[in-house]
Amino acid sequence: MASDAGKTFDSNTMFVLPNNAKRMPDASWVRQDRWDALTPQQQDDYPPLCPDLIVELRSPTDSLEQLQAKMQEYRENGARLGWLINPQDCQVEVYRQAQPVEVLQAPSTLSGEDVLPGFVLNLQRVFT
Repeated sequence: MASDAGKTFDSNTMFVLPNNAKRMPDASWVRQDRWDALTPQQQDDYPPLCPDLIVELRSPTDSLEQLQAKMQEYRENGARLGWLINPQDCQVEVYRQAQPVEVLQAPSTLSGEDVLPGFVLNLQRVFT
């Protein structure tokens, strides 16, 4: 998820969402101008923002309902694009602002769309 247009984070980064919830998505991306608007202390501590792009990968022990609620929370707090990757059911739920959730059956790739233009996530090994 590298791009000069923003900053990529792994599951070790905790964000404080606008609703004050503390969340650690599996992977995320924040537009560079939004990241640069934070103070150095905010960047080093728990960034007080919701990433633009969220990726959650369901593990065998994760509750699908809890992950869906988390994805909805991200969207309500400003995430522009979210992918809930569910290998157990060979599905991806795509969350976008002001749109119904789209369910894709075993897609081979996902596009960063207008949030991260040109980015493509290859999922071929996830659903095999």
